[in-house]
Amino acid sequence: MREHLKKRHEIREITQGVLKTYGTLDPKLQHLDVNPLPAKNSVINILDDLLEVIYPGYFGAKHLEESNIEYHLGDLLDSIYSRLCEEIYRSVRPDCAHVDDPCKHCYEIAEDQTIALLHGIPALRRELAEDVQAGFDGDPAAKSTDEVIFAYPGIYTISVYRIAHELSNNGIPLLPRIMTEYAHSRTGIDIHPGATIGRGFFIDHGTGVVIGETTIIGDHVKIYQGVTIGALSFPKDEEGELVRGQKRHPTIEDNVVVYSGATILGGDTTIGEGSVIGGNVWLTRSVPPLTRVIIPEPELVIDPK
Repeated sequence: MREHLKKRHEIREITQGVLKTYGTLDPKLQHLDVNPLPAKNSVINILDDLLEVIYPGYFGAKHLEESNIEYHLGDLLDSIYSRLCEEIYRSVRPDCAHVDDPCKHCYEIAEDQTIALLHGIPALRRELAEDVQAGFDGDPAAKSTDEVIFAYPGIYTISVYRIAHELSNNGIPLLPRIMTEYAHSRTGIDIHPGATIGRGFFIDHGTGVVIGETTIIGDHVKIYQGVTIGALSFPKDEEGELVRGQKRHPTIEDNVVVYSGATILGGDTTIGEGSVIGGNVWLTRSVPPLTRVIIPEPELVIDPK
């Protein structure tokens, strides 16, 4: 009993020690406010439901038929609307100057942005149909588009990216990164929601792919595993702070293929239309259209045992 009381006393001391760090660290590592931040698990659940709306019968409920799809879809969209409104509200509220609580202004933003995203689902499905077809056409191992949707990590990540990109384009903080980093954790493919990616995009295999925030990718581009499309450097201002908002990632034009392990860096770097970038290439300068960039074949030394 005495030992138990001693441990309780130690826990109180630990509690006080932790409390002393709250409000003293820079940056702060706590959010103690009447308005909570977005709930990560809720955002992921909403994302799963949005994927079910986009790919009914593949994600979420099975055994959907023409006779019940309208009811199921309407019920699902209604649920998504209420939950997504709440999470968008939580994401924009901390930066709002209005002091009213709850904030009518933030709720209006949340409602408008949620409706805008849901209105965009038909166009989003058309884009993703082209991505799925690109995956099927670009991989002779694919037996069907069903297989591409069910099993390909690239399609899953692109789907999440396209949802997150719409929110990012409309200035919604936090939620887009929660979504794309969740996809990153599942697939090993890291696409920043701020990147701009055209139609018919396909990532084959996918593990280790990195696509930076200001990357611009054209239509019908195909990349393989281990490709990095990143920044060459991070400029700083006179006070030594990173300069944000500038283009620091490459532009990849239409119909380009980038093979595994290639690294393409720099905001001024443009890969011209129809070019092919070979495996393990390190590229920091632009190449004109219809260019093939490869590294010399290594010399093999084969010795008998």
